[in-house]
Amino acid sequence: MIYLKTAEEIEKLAKACDLVSRTLGEVAKWVVPGVSTLKLDTIAREFILDNGGKPSCLGYHGFPGTLCIEVNEMVVHGFPSDYVLKEGDIVGTDCVAELDGFHGDSCYTFPVGEIDEKTAALLRVTKESLYKGIEAAKAGKRIGDISNAVQTYCEHHGYSVVREMCGHGIGKSMHEDPEVPNYGRRGIGPVLKPGMCIAIEPMINLGSKNIVVMRDGWQCRTKDRKPSAHFEHTIVITDSEPRILTTFNYIEESLAKRQ
Repeated sequence: MIYLKTAEEIEKLAKACDLVSRTLGEVAKWVVPGVSTLKLDTIAREFILDNGGKPSCLGYHGFPGTLCIEVNEMVVHGFPSDYVLKEGDIVGTDCVAELDGFHGDSCYTFPVGEIDEKTAALLRVTKESLYKGIEAAKAGKRIGDISNAVQTYCEHHGYSVVREMCGHGIGKSMHEDPEVPNYGRRGIGPVLKPGMCIAIEPMINLGSKNIVVMRDGWQCRTKDRKPSAHFEHTIVITDSEPRILTTFNYIEESLAKRQ
């Protein structure tokens, strides 16, 4: 069942989304060669708790981290670990935080130092496809319009779209209806209505679309072990243009200060 949010609920959701965005901005300061992914997770957890929130993923059905850490071929749900980032890696940091009973959700895939041109292009196109999906998220359209916008943009550039994982509704629960796939046909799926809050999150592979779920039941990697990129925003459908509740501005400010 799709739950449309009131104006008051949307503002609470917006505050949770701002906390997630600021958390990733803090994490961005530490994404450099020589830092472990467990260190990134600790920074995120402490920042959320220090700012009155709760890490939504930590302990969720036994998940061991605050962040889903996605290094190189990891598509989604990677565990924080002692793995030390090295020059040329990419790392996705998928973060969900609860504040005042509502959840915010966002993901950003970082280059670690200098990365090769093919991988840099994958990151750029995946991030661009997120905004293509958001542009299609207008009242009266359907979920399939978002899905198709992401798929066609990425496939036009020669990349493949993960089928098994998708975006989702969000609010008082971390995952709500509707599902928001990154592939599909225009004009199908639930109608987008004002007050609908969804997380759009393209997961795009450099090689094949096929993935492997590891024995722990959580971590998913590309079958061919080629890189995968993941970007995500939480948005709300309005009477006019979609409102993006998360932002990459804090991340971009942190990265700019490192240059």
